[in-house]
Amino acid sequence: MSRKKEIFWSLYTLTEKEIRRFMRIWLQTLVPPAVTMSLYFVIFGSLIGPRIGQMNGIDYIQFMIPGLIMLAVITSSYSNVVSSFFGVKFQRSIEELLISPMPNIIILIGFIIGGTARGIIVGFLVFLVSLFFYPEFKIVDPLLTINVLVLTAILFSIMGFLNAIYADSFDDITIVPTFVLTPLIYLGGVFYSITILPQFWQNVSLANPMLYVVNTFRQGMLGESDISVSFSLMMMIFFITLLSVLSLYLLKKGTGIRE
Repeated sequence: MSRKKEIFWSLYTLTEKEIRRFMRIWLQTLVPPAVTMSLYFVIFGSLIGPRIGQMNGIDYIQFMIPGLIMLAVITSSYSNVVSSFFGVKFQRSIEELLISPMPNIIILIGFIIGGTARGIIVGFLVFLVSLFFYPEFKIVDPLLTINVLVLTAILFSIMGFLNAIYADSFDDITIVPTFVLTPLIYLGGVFYSITILPQFWQNVSLANPMLYVVNTFRQGMLGESDISVSFSLMMMIFFITLLSVLSLYLLKKGTGIRE
């Protein structure tokens, strides 16, 4: 078998394993985010939304939809990779991957595809749920929407991979999602536009990377954004590249794996 075929089948096998892993327990990996987002739509959209009225000229429940989809995509893609790769470390089966002829970049891509697939599936499920509460929803720019969805899932899959590399216990894989990601997401414009904030807090919000992800996705779905879309896309691509290089360096060095 040629080297290219070996690499292809290595990637295919690892990717299939990662996708089968979360599909096998879909009641735990795919359904909960959709149920949780349904509660947000009921409470914030149907009950509180009519009292708020509109946000930037858009019905409040419609304004929420892109943010809630991003919330589900980010948490799902991140948690899929961090739990999967740490599980491989914990079971010591990571050694089998490292001594195999599989290049490090294929190992990284395989886990990223798994996390991205779960993030996209969950995002689609949440979108279907949103249509139940707001059936007249129309996507303004499908191409931008899909690009942001995929880039976001990839970015946070890589972040989950890095978290798993440095994690020494199961507690370590929950610290970042609980105390870092969740607050940043909620303060990143999921439920509000930063234009309603005082100028000082608007400037503070600009330091939140989640703001750019949520608003770029909202631009694709609604044609409404508080920030520069082109700048956001460039930053997402930049961080995907940077974190990928860092992940490959840590894999080669054996950080958190051979120690």
